[in-house]
Amino acid sequence: MTQTTDRGPVHSTTPVLVQGGRRAALVACLVRGATAAGLGLGALAVLVMVVWISSPYPDNGPDGALHIAAGLWLMAHGTELIRTDTLSGQPAPVGVVPLLLVVLPVWLVHRAARDGVIPDPAERRPRPSPRGAICAVSMGYLLVGAVVAGYSRSGSPAVNPLSALVQLPLVTVLAACAGVWTAKGRPAGPLPKWLPGALRLRLVRTRVAVALRAACAGALVLFGGGAVLVALSLVWHGEAVREAFPYLSEVWSGQFTVLLLAFTLVPNAAAWGAAYGLGPGFALGTGASATPLALSGDPAVPVFPLLAAVPAEGAGTPLNWACALVPVLAGLVIAGFTTAAAAPRFVDPALVWRNRETALTAFLGAVGCGVLTAAMTAAAAGPMGSARLLAFGPVWWLAGAAALAWSAVIAVPLATAVRMWRAGPGARVRRWLPRWPGFRRGTGTAPAPATDREPPSAPQPEPEPNPPTSGPPAPSVPAPVPASVPAPAPVPKPAKAAKAAPEAPAEAYDFLPELPRVADGPPHRPDPPEEDRDEEPAGPSPDRPWAAPASPWPQDPDPVTPADPPAPPAPAPKPEPEPEPKPKPEQGQGQESGPV
Repeated sequence: MTQTTDRGPVHSTTPVLVQGGRRAALVACLVRGATAAGLGLGALAVLVMVVWISSPYPDNGPDGALHIAAGLWLMAHGTELIRTDTLSGQPAPVGVVPLLLVVLPVWLVHRAARDGVIPDPAERRPRPSPRGAICAVSMGYLLVGAVVAGYSRSGSPAVNPLSALVQLPLVTVLAACAGVWTAKGRPAGPLPKWLPGALRLRLVRTRVAVALRAACAGALVLFGGGAVLVALSLVWHGEAVREAFPYLSEVWSGQFTVLLLAFTLVPNAAAWGAAYGLGPGFALGTGASATPLALSGDPAVPVFPLLAAVPAEGAGTPLNWACALVPVLAGLVIAGFTTAAAAPRFVDPALVWRNRETALTAFLGAVGCGVLTAAMTAAAAGPMGSARLLAFGPVWWLAGAAALAWSAVIAVPLATAVRMWRAGPGARVRRWLPRWPGFRRGTGTAPAPATDREPPSAPQPEPEPNPPTSGPPAPSVPAPVPASVPAPAPVPKPAKAAKAAPEAPAEAYDFLPELPRVADGPPHRPDPPEEDRDEEPAGPSPDRPWAAPASPWPQDPDPVTPADPPAPPAPAPKPEPEPEPKPKPEQGQGQESGPV
């Protein structure tokens, strides 16, 4: 290579996004947000255009169909629309948002923000900060939203500018925050630093997390029960539901459109059913309401399949009153979630929460359930027109207060009572419950006894009873003593009756081949032959000394019997004492004197 070639421009093979740095990453997030908005708007536009093309006599041209698509896209964000082509000529607001339609834009924004922050395994491109990603994705999405809102102001239905200015940014930013949170692994903390210290300390406590779970579970049961009530009412009024489709449209394309609209309003109907079961019910126009007690006022109910499930006019019946089971079940669920954490089953009473903490946690769960119910009913209601149709749906603050009252009245005393039972009488009852045969905690079988010893692998024969003896007691056999230590001579001691030596403890591996015992252990006695196991020999025998009359003299062992235990070792002979030396006699004592 030459020097000129070495100094030439370097062509990088890395992507352009990396060369731009973090600024290019923010631009990429901006493009992702605009793409998400275009995808949602395009999906609704395609659906509306297909219905418009399949309609045999459309009311307007393609421009009207595009205005409807833009209005639906804005309504999916909670924006209120205004109908200008009414029979009376007065503009009529449409504020009942199909809640199932909200899923589409929320999912698209969530996905765009998540993909913009998720780390790259190859690390070939930079990633923006979480705040930068939220701002960039939201800005790109809102730019498209501003264009759509400006286009919708000139047609019918038209967008309410104030509602679009509030609802569109709110939904977009919340969905982007959820996407970034998902990309970071859904962390539970840390809490924002701008919160007061005391509040942050209270929020991280265990009872707050338990109360949140209980509140979500109670709200889920509440709205699930409302959906069941609506389904049962639709089946009960099946004839009116079938008549609503041909009344609204005589062609299949129009009826299919009505079916799609009813499907997107199913979550709204569940919220209405939950409010009906709670007691406040829902409004059917100004001055008219439907509750389990009665349908009061002059309802203004448009012809629609879901509205055919509205109860008939007049006083309520026991079937209407039975709807109160829905909030009762929600309260029981909140109490169950609270006691599962405050006083679990079969736990040490010392680990159980106090009554005050249990009651406070259940009450917090009831408050959370009331807040969720109020938010859901507020989103499911709204105006459907002018004059009498301005109030349509459940009243959010009445529904939230009723959910709080039902949950608190049921969950707080029930959770406290269960806690007191499990920490007091329940703990004493559990002490003798496992003693029942066939009973085990939570499974219905008796628990295995806890023991430190290993159970024997093979059954051991039971020791035979000692038969009565009539002769003098047999002398006791001395224990074997090592040869290095002299043992004293055995001295027989009389006893009342000969006692059988206790059997050695069962070995854990007695099914293996027999091995010789250690030197200091007792001698091993082999098992009797197969032919002698069932029938014991009658009469005295050498290996059964207890069956013969006791004798003071030891019996001679039979050398032929192989089962005879080896004779104990003979005691070591006692060393004889050395003779003491005799004293020498003194001179002159006991000795004659010799000749001089």
